[in-house]
Amino acid sequence: MRRQRQAKIVATLGPASASRQMIQALFEAGADVFRFNFSHGTHADHQARYQIVREVEREVGRPIAVLADLQGPKLRIGQFIEGKVTLLQGQEFTLDRDAKPGDINRVCLPHPELFEAIAAGQSLLLDDGKLRLQVEYSNGAIIRTRVVNGGVLSDRKGVNVPDAVLPIPALTEKDRRDLAFALDMGADWIALSFVQRPEDVEEARSLIGGRAAVLSKLEKPAALDRLDEIVRASDAIMVARGDLGVELPPERVPGTQKRILRVCRQHGKPIVIATQMLESMITAPVPTRAEVSDVASAIYDGSDAVMLSAESANGAYPLQAVSMMDRVIAEVERDPLYRNMLDAQHETPQPNRSDAICSALRDVAGIVGATATVTYTSSGHTSLRAARERPMAPILSITPQLATARRLALVWGVHSTISDQIHNESDMVSAACQTALKEGFAKKGDQIAITAGMPFGQPGSTNLLRLAEVWG
Repeated sequence: MRRQRQAKIVATLGPASASRQMIQALFEAGADVFRFNFSHGTHADHQARYQIVREVEREVGRPIAVLADLQGPKLRIGQFIEGKVTLLQGQEFTLDRDAKPGDINRVCLPHPELFEAIAAGQSLLLDDGKLRLQVEYSNGAIIRTRVVNGGVLSDRKGVNVPDAVLPIPALTEKDRRDLAFALDMGADWIALSFVQRPEDVEEARSLIGGRAAVLSKLEKPAALDRLDEIVRASDAIMVARGDLGVELPPERVPGTQKRILRVCRQHGKPIVIATQMLESMITAPVPTRAEVSDVASAIYDGSDAVMLSAESANGAYPLQAVSMMDRVIAEVERDPLYRNMLDAQHETPQPNRSDAICSALRDVAGIVGATATVTYTSSGHTSLRAARERPMAPILSITPQLATARRLALVWGVHSTISDQIHNESDMVSAACQTALKEGFAKKGDQIAITAGMPFGQPGSTNLLRLAEVWG
């Protein structure tokens, strides 16, 4: 099954999309990657859905990626004597380490590591940013604040600290258990929440040990201060606009999204735009026009993938949401302006062999009118570098590694296939032509552009470019 578009769709599985029938329908409607959200559900739930995804994969004969999204640390206040209080603008309110229930004047903040990191002049956001407190004094025992934006505050609401790098690891004990389970289950991508620094990514990578690729979720303003380093350390990036939109002023989110996109394109790292893309479709069969424009803008900007969260996990219209996203992407990519924008955003190749070859691949394929750019890859490196160039012709990726083929399902323009290991250039050309015919990328007499690394099977050795006329 070949998609008639280049950008990919990530669909979150949940109670509304747990059946074999629905998961297959979501794939057929356009889902390329299934996200397993470890903030919800049991390991048994995830295992059952994973087995279904792999059954669907075998039936349709196309690699499907599984993304395991770890919850990350959740900062929450304690409880109140009466379950909630109403904070008024201008009043003083204290957060302390006393575990007893709170009242109108104070509440427990059961995260002792925060007290030394928070300083006067900083802000605390409560309940997804609905309430804002200004810190006036902080020491190791209390944080005294003034209410800037008041409202009702109830038990266990979340706390965001937009102005500080928090001394909290990105992986909690729950995350470590979930990570071990996800790797044993067979996840292709691990999404790491609460990334603030490149060291967070390296810690996760050391635990993963090459068994999955690492996707860093950018949801903390602190991550933007070390954005380039985090992108370099990651295999892919997600713009998690939910938490990011809480901690940043709303008007800064669009520009920040575009900045992250540019850095990812520079480094050739896939990027996923996520959160509230078709939010109204949780309860309605059609989206708002603003939501459609939001998805379209992400595609025009060159995103590798866009993601559905609650829309497909527990919404009333999961299939319609995926279908709508598929139609929006296809419509954008038919627009001549889309290609003009991609060409305008084209990054200068980096001074290495792989970029030189893949840049030439893009140019040569355009000059001869190639119907496909064929990449032979073991690790996925060649296909990723080809995707960075955003060629006009679709990328037909051929690999002997099923794990590589699955990971590449997230990447712009890449259609992954599995083949036997090849050993010489003649076999490579023959396999490329036959695969292009079989997968519907070419017909007899068409030109295809082929790139690979020699010796074959050696990761990161892209050094060969070949044109071929398809026969068969």
